[in-house]
Amino acid sequence: MITVPTEPHLALKALMMPRDTNQHGTIFGGVVLSYIDQAGAVGALYALQLAGHNEKPLVSVAMDRVEFLKPIHVGDVVSFMTRVMAVGRTSITVEVIVQSVRKGKPEELTRAMVTYVAVTRNEAEQTPVKLYD
Repeated sequence: MITVPTEPHLALKALMMPRDTNQHGTIFGGVVLSYIDQAGAVGALYALQLAGHNEKPLVSVAMDRVEFLKPIHVGDVVSFMTRVMAVGRTSITVEVIVQSVRKGKPEELTRAMVTYVAVTRNEAEQTPVKLYD
């Protein structure tokens, strides 16, 4: 069994730009999902490295229970915090919390659970591999 840190980790921080807006003038959900996927992978790799395990290529296989709690606006500096929720033989599940500071306080905007699987680097075929020995 692998033991990884479970405390929150700042995996990504981004400034939201006008090019990423939807028809309502807020940040398009697909853009947020892309950042969530990137942040989750960064957080998963960070946790595995801290636990002393060799880096393995990770691919997302599931994004569960994405909750868009509040709109994200152009100009928001958004933090993507990650926390490892579960580690299996070939997979790792990470919670991603998206937040921004508004009126001097951190405000949660979106949250999601993302599962990644370690795979081979072969481009023709991606076969799951063990995360750890």
